[in-house]
Amino acid sequence: MKERNKQFLFLIFLTAFLCFFPVNDPVKGLVADYSQEIEDIQKEIEEQQKSIANLEKQKNIYEEKIGIKRQEAISLKNQISILTDQMSKREVEIQEKETEIFAANLSVKKIQLKILEKKQEITDSKDNLKQLLVIINQYDQKSPLEIVFLNASISEVFNHMRYLSTLQEEVAKSLARMELIQEGLEIQEKDLRVQLQNLIDLKSDLNEKKNKLEADKQAKEMILEETRGAEWKFQSLLAETITEQKKMEEEIASLEKEVREKIAKEKEKQAEFLEKEGTIVFSWPVPVEGITCSFHDQDYPYRSWIGEHSGIDLRAAQGTAIRVAASGYVARAKNGGLDYSYIMIIHNDSFSTLYGHVSEILVQEGEYIKRGTVIGRSGGLPGTSGAGKFSTGPHLHFEVRLNGLPVNPEDYLL
Repeated sequence: MKERNKQFLFLIFLTAFLCFFPVNDPVKGLVADYSQEIEDIQKEIEEQQKSIANLEKQKNIYEEKIGIKRQEAISLKNQISILTDQMSKREVEIQEKETEIFAANLSVKKIQLKILEKKQEITDSKDNLKQLLVIINQYDQKSPLEIVFLNASISEVFNHMRYLSTLQEEVAKSLARMELIQEGLEIQEKDLRVQLQNLIDLKSDLNEKKNKLEADKQAKEMILEETRGAEWKFQSLLAETITEQKKMEEEIASLEKEVREKIAKEKEKQAEFLEKEGTIVFSWPVPVEGITCSFHDQDYPYRSWIGEHSGIDLRAAQGTAIRVAASGYVARAKNGGLDYSYIMIIHNDSFSTLYGHVSEILVQEGEYIKRGTVIGRSGGLPGTSGAGKFSTGPHLHFEVRLNGLPVNPEDYLL
């Protein structure tokens, strides 16, 4: 009897030991494989990050070259050179963004493996816990009297009790470990969501870079086509453009003054339709599909000779409905034929908005309109109604003006 009890105790001890220190466990081997793969992926990510750093240096070199050329006298050769370098910079940016996407995909894969690893650890811990509970249950099936009668001495009874206490402690540790693993799993799953969103953003950025490269190519082709490579034709085009730009700015300033004076005389209509004084939150005039050229964009193709980009260019397919960004008064609805067409809305004594490259105008000057009303259709496709000379593709040019001066629309859009 005494010998049998010793064997029983040894079996319990061996079972508990194997639960926490398994030998040649195929599951543990699988986790080890995950760890190696995770390590390999991390090394590959680091290599991609080195490539990104090198591409960033190349991009900076092009930016410096463009900056130097922009300080030189405006000439056809200079402008073509700027656009050529800008296109090269775009190509580097595209390569950089593609590398970032590749690295982001690796990060996603690494996190997914970590999640699998955590889930396997939880499964492993549950199995160990189950074995512990089976052993404890076997003890619980025996009454204290049975334990006493089954053992030859009091010391062996105490050994039984001590092993039971040890097993219960291991159960508590196993539960605590499972809780920590679960917390780690939740963190990894959150990181995965962040990385997946980052991947979506990177792909969107890549499309933006490709669109800007295409715009630069079209701008270069347009300048060469308009000038036929002749410097005098370029200087003539430049003078004509500057004159038109100045004329339009003067026209807008004059219109704002006239319309505001008219508004002051029509208080009842103003109260019904116009926005209240103070800062306005504007609605997006077209569905949000991306900004292809930002306010005062450093890479604006015509920045050297037309000046700063006075609004933002919103991606919009040809013929997209344009909705007024806030209630107001139609100050100008200019149909320029194949030249630049635009709509200008006065919102209150401070703010106005302008919608450019309009292919179709659906409102009349002097009309009061409410926020969200369709005022026209977007354009911008070269050679189409309202696009003007310098449009390189379908989009909406959108401006917000405060006291007659252009401000960044992104600061006011909801």
